[in-house]
Amino acid sequence: MNSIKFLFLALLVLGGFVGCEKKITTELQDIHWDRDMCERCKMVVSDRTHTVQVINPNTAQHYMFDDIGCAILWFEDENISWSNQAKIWITDGVSGEWIDAKEAYYMSANITPMAYGFAAHKSLDNTTGHNKTVDFRQMSQEIIKIEELKNRKRY
Repeated sequence: MNSIKFLFLALLVLGGFVGCEKKITTELQDIHWDRDMCERCKMVVSDRTHTVQVINPNTAQHYMFDDIGCAILWFEDENISWSNQAKIWITDGVSGEWIDAKEAYYMSANITPMAYGFAAHKSLDNTTGHNKTVDFRQMSQEIIKIEELKNRKRY
C-alpha cells in the first residue's frame, strides 16, 4: 500500500512540474492603449492604425512600438540577433486589424506617430491610387535611409 501512495505522490509532483512549463507563443498580446510605451522612443502607444508588436520567437518576450519606423530602427540600434526570426504584427492603416508585418504592403507619405510615414495594409486593394507601395524589406531599407539623413542633418 505504501508503494502505491508513493507512486501516486511522485506522479502528482511530476505533473505539477510539467504543468508549470512555460509555452512559447508568438500570439498577439493585449495592448494597454495610452499606457504601454514604445520600446525605442518611450512614447505612449495610442495610435490604433500604426501600432507594432514584435515577439522574440525564442522567449515569447513582447515589445511594443508606436510606429513601424521605431521597430525597424530598434532592431538596428540594439543589434537584435533574432530579428530575422521575429514575429512582427502591425495594425492595418485603415481597419486597425492586426496583420503580419512581413506580409503587409506599405504606403509611404502617411502621417504616422514618429513621422516615418509608412502605413501597413493587408492587401494591395487598400493601396490603389497611391504613388508608392513597397514590401517589408523595401520599407525597412527606406526607414534606415530616412534615419541616416536625419542624423546627418544634426551634425
